[in-house]
Amino acid sequence: MGRADARKARKREARPSGIRRLFTWKKLLGALFGFVLLIMGAFVVLYMVISVPEGNPDAELQSNVYKYSNGDTMARTGQVNREIVDLSEVDKEVQHTFVAAENKSFYQDKGVDLKGTARGVLNTVTGKGKQGGSTITQQYVKNYYLTQDQTVTRKLKELVISLKVDRKKSKDEILAGYINTSFYGRSSWGIQAAAQAYYNTDASKLNVAQGAYLAALLQAPNQYDWAIASDTGKKLAKQRWNYVLDNMVEKHWLSASARQGMKFPVPKEPKAAAGLQGQEGYLYTAARAEVIKDLNITDEQFDAGGYTITLNIDRKKQKQLEKSVKQQLTSNLKSGRKADARVQAGAASVDPKTGKVLAMYGGAGIEKHWRNNATRTDYQPASTFKPIILAAALESNAKTQTGQSIKASTIYDGTSGRQVVADGTKVGFGPPNEDKQSYGPVTVQTAMNKSVNSVFAQMGADVGMDQVMAMAKKLGMDDADLKPYYAQTLGTMGASPLEMAGVYATLDNHGKQVTPQIVKSVTKQGEPVDLPPAIGEQVLSRGAADSVTSVLTGVVDDGTAKTSVRDNPARDGQKVAGKTGTSDKNRSAWFTGYTPDLVTSVGLFGEGAQDTAEKNQQVSMAGAGGRPRVDGGSFPALIWAQYTFNSTSTSAKFDLDTDMGAGVEPTTTAPATPSTTPPSSPSTPSDTPTTTPPSSPSTPSDTPTTTPPTDEPTDTPTTPTGPPSGSWGIPENPVDGNNNDGLGDG
Repeated sequence: MGRADARKARKREARPSGIRRLFTWKKLLGALFGFVLLIMGAFVVLYMVISVPEGNPDAELQSNVYKYSNGDTMARTGQVNREIVDLSEVDKEVQHTFVAAENKSFYQDKGVDLKGTARGVLNTVTGKGKQGGSTITQQYVKNYYLTQDQTVTRKLKELVISLKVDRKKSKDEILAGYINTSFYGRSSWGIQAAAQAYYNTDASKLNVAQGAYLAALLQAPNQYDWAIASDTGKKLAKQRWNYVLDNMVEKHWLSASARQGMKFPVPKEPKAAAGLQGQEGYLYTAARAEVIKDLNITDEQFDAGGYTITLNIDRKKQKQLEKSVKQQLTSNLKSGRKADARVQAGAASVDPKTGKVLAMYGGAGIEKHWRNNATRTDYQPASTFKPIILAAALESNAKTQTGQSIKASTIYDGTSGRQVVADGTKVGFGPPNEDKQSYGPVTVQTAMNKSVNSVFAQMGADVGMDQVMAMAKKLGMDDADLKPYYAQTLGTMGASPLEMAGVYATLDNHGKQVTPQIVKSVTKQGEPVDLPPAIGEQVLSRGAADSVTSVLTGVVDDGTAKTSVRDNPARDGQKVAGKTGTSDKNRSAWFTGYTPDLVTSVGLFGEGAQDTAEKNQQVSMAGAGGRPRVDGGSFPALIWAQYTFNSTSTSAKFDLDTDMGAGVEPTTTAPATPSTTPPSSPSTPSDTPTTTPPSSPSTPSDTPTTTPPTDEPTDTPTTPTGPPSGSWGIPENPVDGNNNDGLGDG
């Protein structure tokens, strides 16, 4: 091949292929440049087309209307809690707290954050939620000119209008508009309403520390509200407050020495919303919180107004519940008795077939005690938790340490303080019974009737604490506190009357999950809004649920509630199941019970009086009402009985698919005989002691740091011969051979 031919061959090899000819770097660069020009051109068009609109009517609050189930109006809210103030009325350093919190470059930028806006548009398109990084100008535009809707169109409008507003208005005008239109929680819009709501002062009198808290609130008003925030919420609020002040130091708006000396300004207790006093205030706050949660909307979106909320509350039942609390509790409390000032009452009543919350008692009145005692979750439910342990045992066909199926007739060692055993090993936990009474060999039925702590602590180990906690979650308890510790068998987690009413409603509803709902329906500007269903899936088999109900009738007929409930003169043949509970150091006392058509949970809580050093602390109720101890069988059961027996059908009967427990007729009269011989000394377990607890997650080894919850005084313990044995539809282990249940002593 000649030189000329070789050169031609090299040129042919160097010539790009078809795809390479199509995508050269020059063409790609040109396409990119063309795309940028197209975007710029589109933005120019948008800038020319979009003008600054008049102020949006949504920037001014509309009414939200609340109605009872019969259509009667309960309250209207949203019209008044806002007052515009001139920026000159707000201290310069307080003004700077908002800039430090939201937009440090506010005084230098052109009104937009392109990176933040791009991120917001991308998040909206991809369904990742609300944007972040908006400037104060953009937030003001959203509040005053646009809406709270999270759409791409609205975000593009926000960007263009923000640029124009920044050119049209001064920074002070924009900042004034921002702090006057923003939502701060507690139904307060604007800095003046917020100053009154949180510090009972005018915006002109706010100090820097207070201003920093209000500025911090704007990120999450409900979560950071000190009066209702969780421990995590309070921690985040303080972090945000410190962030604001640190930014002020960075911008030289606050000296480091002044910053060093500042203490967190704890807000005042909330004041009742205008026109919402007494129990209606509690109903309003509970309904509002439920709607916001169910619709997954923000406080701002809801309080902008236009909603009509109809509650499930039955006015007759509501009045009866209030009357029962007054006659059975408050009439026995004297103003001069220290212990009486410590008692807080809460109750919730639920229809187990529909999940409707028919009545709720939140406390002495929202203007006197802001916190709703029916929905608070900071007190222990104590022995009202025991039925959940039994439900977990029945559902999983759990067995005792000797291999016997756990049923109502199963015999356990009821010795007070008896060490819990799991897999032949002591776990380092042995709770005492009420007044340290020992029962020796005792059936599960009798242990439930007498609320024997040692039996249910051992049952928790037999079932597995992880299984017990899983059952509690299925039945509707909040899983935040459901850690699988043995002490939890005593009900040491937090719970509310509304929560426990939901748990027992699920039992009453034959194991089909009931989520209590205070809200019946919601409309937005006349259009119906979908709500989640109150009745869910079958979370517990009917046999297990009905067996627990049957056992719980024994608590009323021959247990800790028989005096207050079984023998109550107001009872007119109603069928009743329920459980009492009294917590550690008498800080809470409960009765949660049900008839076939109504479930009600009543809780009494020891809370330090507002005008004492014990304010808001959990304290003992001992001595209240002239009683040495306030237990679940006293005031709570009496309130429950008067309300229930005047509010429920006298002819309804439990339709139980079981032959187990006190609520059904025995199938035989022959007493059950334990398959193993009980220990000769009930207080001395037969297994070999050990100090090494098992590592299985179902057998946790923690020891409670406080005295376990107690329960009500009971009759003198006896050694039962055992009720007749029975089954409820789950096959027995063939190894058992007969229905004689063994001693559950590990």
